[in-house]
Amino acid sequence: MSVILDTASFDFDLPDSLIAQHPAVPRESARLLHVQEMPTDHAVSDLPDLLRPGDLLVANDTRVIPAQLAARRGEARIGITLDRPLADGSWHALARNARRLHPGDVLAFDHADDFRATVLDRSEGSITLRFDREGAALSAALNTAGALALPPYITRPHGPTAQDLADYQTMFAAREGAVAAPTAGLHFTPDLLQRLSAKGISGVTLTLHVGAGTFLPVRTEAIRDHKLHAERGILSPETAARINAARAAGGRIVAVGTTSLRLLESACTGDGAIRPFEGETEIFIKPGDTIRAADLLLTNFHLPRSTLFMLVCAFAGTERMKRAYAHAIAAQYRFYSYGDATLLHRAPA
Repeated sequence: MSVILDTASFDFDLPDSLIAQHPAVPRESARLLHVQEMPTDHAVSDLPDLLRPGDLLVANDTRVIPAQLAARRGEARIGITLDRPLADGSWHALARNARRLHPGDVLAFDHADDFRATVLDRSEGSITLRFDREGAALSAALNTAGALALPPYITRPHGPTAQDLADYQTMFAAREGAVAAPTAGLHFTPDLLQRLSAKGISGVTLTLHVGAGTFLPVRTEAIRDHKLHAERGILSPETAARINAARAAGGRIVAVGTTSLRLLESACTGDGAIRPFEGETEIFIKPGDTIRAADLLLTNFHLPRSTLFMLVCAFAGTERMKRAYAHAIAAQYRFYSYGDATLLHRAPA
């Protein structure tokens, strides 16, 4: 059977009215489409009954930072979106008017007069910055000078609200560095985790700092010509051991979100074992790829023609996902970051 590798094949019509502007309240009341051979309708709160004792949830514990910054170099105004932290403590960032910048330039930031960064490098549309502080002091400065980089399809004419600051952060958030939230994790609450635990379903975390590239559309006609931006990830030896032990005991690995799945696959050996990982990954999971690291995937509904819709097609099967999305649109599920969720079973190899 041939594998579809052209971008247009992953397009579909989505009414604007189905793009969620606010999350469900409470979070676990969001709808959940369970996708096996045929999709069935549930709520996220049903997860304890849809999973089995011994299953292991793997969630992303990255924490969203205020990544939008307004900078100045003399009279020049520079719009900056932080993309990812680098191993040496510097930051890769996307920049508007980047052509005005050169290595050695010092930037000042609006709303924080003593906050500075030095340009280390520049390429087309992006720069590498070193801030004048790090750790807790940098976090405090970003909270003063920065703004949340909400996805462009969430309409906020006057910018993110105070409610967004709480809504666009998962209960797992612990390690600062993400531009965007790992949105499957937004559905979880302490009560839901407690009910899962009571059923013998446990969890671990890994870290993948979601970068600004997650918002970039696929502009190439052929999937293979699209390149993902690198993102920094950490999967500890303890987490790797827990995952391998759960699978050896007959449990299923449930990736909470596409970010968790991408890091799991980056850390996966040829025989399906998970090894510790620390570094950057540019993995692009697409139809035709073999997925070994997870048995189920909990994820939101994704954009047409996006790398994430291609990923779920790779995981569960393209025709199955097209049927599931058609069902979701007809049933008026809510799409994207603040929307509803799917629970996908991996397609047979």
